[in-house]
Amino acid sequence: MAKTIRIAAEKGAYTLSDRGTWYAVTDKEELPLTILYEKDKILENQYSVMMVNPERHPEVKRPAAQRFIDWLTSAPGQQAIADFRSPTGKILFVPNAG
Repeated sequence: MAKTIRIAAEKGAYTLSDRGTWYAVTDKEELPLTILYEKDKILENQYSVMMVNPERHPEVKRPAAQRFIDWLTSAPGQQAIADFRSPTGKILFVPNAG
């Protein structure tokens, strides 16, 4: 994605990028780019978690996978997601397990 951002800058083009990648581009101040549109519901990049079907894939470590899912959707897991920041302290993910 960072390469896509740089190519857009070189070509004078537009691109869509996730916030984490944009924050990770260390030389973005030197690129002729501007964020044109953000914080709209239509641009949400939803992440989900689900276990691979153990009936179709018997090698799945079902108890471990379920523990991970349970932790990720628990209050401590959601807090870990909320606390995860870019090196400059920018919010990268918004937890929303409900």
